[in-house]
Amino acid sequence: MLVVAAPAEARAILTGCSRPDLSTPTPWSRLEVGPGVSLMVTGVGKAAAAGACGALLRPSDGVVLNVGVAGALPGSGLSIGAVVAASASVFADEGVETPQGFVDIGALGFPPGDVAGVSMPCDAGVVEALRPIADLVAPVATVSTCSGTDGLAREIARRTGAAAEGMEGAAVVLTCRRLGVPSGELRVISNTTGDRGRQVWDLPGALAALSRVIGLVQLGR
Repeated sequence: MLVVAAPAEARAILTGCSRPDLSTPTPWSRLEVGPGVSLMVTGVGKAAAAGACGALLRPSDGVVLNVGVAGALPGSGLSIGAVVAASASVFADEGVETPQGFVDIGALGFPPGDVAGVSMPCDAGVVEALRPIADLVAPVATVSTCSGTDGLAREIARRTGAAAEGMEGAAVVLTCRRLGVPSGELRVISNTTGDRGRQVWDLPGALAALSRVIGLVQLGR
């Protein structure tokens, strides 16, 4: 099962699966795109992603891969179009802001999943399968507020150790862990993070790269 948030990402997946003739699925729906391969569109954000996966995943789906575009965090060395396979998907901004700094919900005693902290490990077999097509294997942060200032971008990178940020991955991996389905996250860099006015974007180029990468995933090359 390939899980995406936005229609543009879904179109890129359909192209990569050699099925551009199919209509883009509506949010919270799934579409068979090939033998043993389905596509689910969730809508943007953690709530939409977790809800759609909880409602629509089937045990027969076997492996779930959250795919899409992402922003490169400071210090990652990632360029636009680079491919990142998540070693873990990290809830980056679930917690409380205090005068002494941010405290995540794991440290508060309310871990979101079946692990002690807020980092949801991706399935080791999925990570290894993606490694040959990835430019980097590293944690990916899942945020509700994207890093549109230099300070926030540096803070997210510091406290999560992530190379990139998206908006759904940790919610998908958490839901799959609860359902006992192996899962992972694969992202193509579409933009830099930091002060919004200085960000660099190439969304069409990133979506084209996503199409190429999904073609490699499906063909096992």
